[in-house]
Amino acid sequence: MPNQKQPNQAAEVLIQALPYIKQYSGKTIVIKYGGNAMIDETLKAAVMQDIILMRYVGINAILVHGGGPEISDAMQRMGKEPAFVGGLRVTDAETMEIVEMVLTGKTNKNIVAHLNKQGGQAVGLSGKDGNLIVAERETTKGDIGFVGRVVKINPELLHTLSAAGYIPVISSVAIGAEGESYNVNADTVAGELAAALSASKLIVMTDVEGIYQDFADKDSLISQMTVKDARQLITDGVVDKGMIPKIESCVAAIAGGVERAHIIDGRLPHALLIEVFTDQGIGTMIRR
Repeated sequence: MPNQKQPNQAAEVLIQALPYIKQYSGKTIVIKYGGNAMIDETLKAAVMQDIILMRYVGINAILVHGGGPEISDAMQRMGKEPAFVGGLRVTDAETMEIVEMVLTGKTNKNIVAHLNKQGGQAVGLSGKDGNLIVAERETTKGDIGFVGRVVKINPELLHTLSAAGYIPVISSVAIGAEGESYNVNADTVAGELAAALSASKLIVMTDVEGIYQDFADKDSLISQMTVKDARQLITDGVVDKGMIPKIESCVAAIAGGVERAHIIDGRLPHALLIEVFTDQGIGTMIRR
């Protein structure tokens, strides 16, 4: 007699996913793609499959990416040493050219190619396309060059692409009032886009399991918190500098009307599917 355990388990997974498919079909989910999931080829393939499955069940998936390690590598190969102030890359005119070349010309198109190879219909964009992301110079850290602060999102192009069945893939290069390019933190861009699109979820992929009350204590993972809690963690210095922009992007998204924001471990294969389509979810959820 054939073993029915495995087919039954598969059926249970599909049944568990059904209410979530119903809940999110026709809705928008913004995904900040980064960390090891952008480097490891196996993880990269899993992320692409997850996004395409989301698109096939009617979810408008919007992918936002940065590419810090790739930018630093390109700078060093061109004889420029990367420099940072307060976690932001010092971006003179030459560095801005490298940033745009790497993010928009290489990393973005690589992601698009992977999605299309897996059967999706992806379109690569930067914030300069259709004035999607308008920025001005960030001045709070002193003169750090063409580092941008988002002042406006024009999401009409994304609505058009999603309605036509495409998956927008957006690099975090913005445009200024005079047509100049700005380098903007990709976490920040994801949060602002999620708010402008009235997304149901913002999902930020990282290289840790989520947010810890005490990073040294792996049993202190926080599965849920409010915006107030998240702000308090930053004030108290509980989270490190690398996590602060991710938390701030989630807080900005929720302040802009997004229902939930999640920080998840992108090192886990198919982390997106687990978060969106299962009862358990993963990582840390931030809510109002």
